[in-house]
Amino acid sequence: MARIVIDPITRIEGHLSVEIDTEGGAVRGAHVRGDMFRGFENILKGRNPVDAVQITQRICGVCPASHGIASCRALESAFNVEPSGNGLLIRNLILASNFLQSHLLHFYVLAAPDYIDIAAILTYQGTDETLLRLKAWAAHELAKENKPHHQPAAPFFPRYSGEGIYLQDHDTNITHIAHYVKALDIRMKAHRMLTLFGGRMPHIMSYVPGGVTTRPTTEIIKEFSQTLDEIEQFVTTCYVPDVLALAKSFPQYLQMGAFNGFLAYGEFPRYNAPAELYFPRGVMTGGSIETLDTEKITEQVRFSRYGSASGLHPSLGKTEPQPEKGDAYSWIKSPRYRNKPLEVGPLARLLIGYASGRQDIRAETDKALARLSASLPSLRSAMGRYVARAIECTLLCRAMHAWLDELRPDEPPRSTYSIPETGRGAGLAEAARGALGHWISVAGGRLDNYQCVVPTTWFASPMDDNGTHGPMEQALVGTPVRDEANPIEVVRVVRSFDPCIACAVHCTGTKKPVTMAGI
Repeated sequence: MARIVIDPITRIEGHLSVEIDTEGGAVRGAHVRGDMFRGFENILKGRNPVDAVQITQRICGVCPASHGIASCRALESAFNVEPSGNGLLIRNLILASNFLQSHLLHFYVLAAPDYIDIAAILTYQGTDETLLRLKAWAAHELAKENKPHHQPAAPFFPRYSGEGIYLQDHDTNITHIAHYVKALDIRMKAHRMLTLFGGRMPHIMSYVPGGVTTRPTTEIIKEFSQTLDEIEQFVTTCYVPDVLALAKSFPQYLQMGAFNGFLAYGEFPRYNAPAELYFPRGVMTGGSIETLDTEKITEQVRFSRYGSASGLHPSLGKTEPQPEKGDAYSWIKSPRYRNKPLEVGPLARLLIGYASGRQDIRAETDKALARLSASLPSLRSAMGRYVARAIECTLLCRAMHAWLDELRPDEPPRSTYSIPETGRGAGLAEAARGALGHWISVAGGRLDNYQCVVPTTWFASPMDDNGTHGPMEQALVGTPVRDEANPIEVVRVVRSFDPCIACAVHCTGTKKPVTMAGI
């Protein structure tokens, strides 16, 4: 039995480390650690409730759109106000824009360098100026690889060693490298599209309880639509084919990193029918869907560095740090549904939507599976999470065109509200990485309690009160490790979840030794 600590895992959002035990060339046990404390809930206590819409967006610079919407919905629940039709649609457009940029970021910038061989660019014979500059840069950096005291530059360096690590097909490598460069520009345009209604990215300015402050003028709608056309073109002709090509080149990852149990809060309400969601809400364990009952959600902290009572519903949750707590190994709590760990995220949304009978979700999923010559169960895997994100982007581009058509420039973008002396509310949303919940209570017109349960808290959770491991910890078990000095398979599984530890944890007061170089 060998123990490997990967600390930190790079190319994710925030600070995460993983400790694994290997035997017989595979992972036999895993502990995932969120290494920093998040205190945003304590910052909010005593504040004007409306301040939460802006403050909670600072939890994360990648997915502030989701935190802002969850906060608005929590306040609307407590204030007993419904968003206007335009406000609802504009929030959909803002959030979907954020999903697009986040999924492109994850695949091309965070995950693809695990699979792309930058050395392939050295044989590039084309005329694209950007790729020629990249070729010169790669040649310069590759020359440093074996020189002492010379560290090649990220993100494609340092490179992994060993046969069969990277894509073997030269043309596929060049295509992915070219699209990596293009994706940076497309992601910027998704940000630009978001700011047309949001005012700024990160940290949207236009969110308010009852809707948004931005009126949907014909000029904004036209520019948004034109930008969306360009992004959709990239998604359909580059992103989706690239993901499927990667899945075909690494079919073993359609069998690795599996977890069985999914939760989705659902997202993208319909105009004037907010209870109807484009991505359905539900829980799936096995192959059947059950209705979500949020009262069955608890946060357990036996192995988390918190001193509050374990097993509380988020509306009653406390944020009481206990850094020296015995047996605890993570600053992430352990959310459970009926005492079960569940995976959240694009794969959960896809599988729940598929099982719910949504024809558009079924059609796009079946199309991708046919191109992979794969079955639906194979998507419950590391590579399946990449495929789910690509399918989701295709669906969202299509839906966003419809939402633009439903906007009514002559109608107000928000409803009015007043702050009550007392109240309780919950705001459920979907972030790019999965189910996000904000729970609040108001007393004396001020925030009395505020608790956030973020997507990464669900899937990167430590063991719970019963000693049951979280989804990521379980998904790592069985992962082959060909080279213990270079456990690339482990980080590929971790990155497939797209963890955002910045959402789950925030502040640290101690430094601990790094026991293995971050990879």
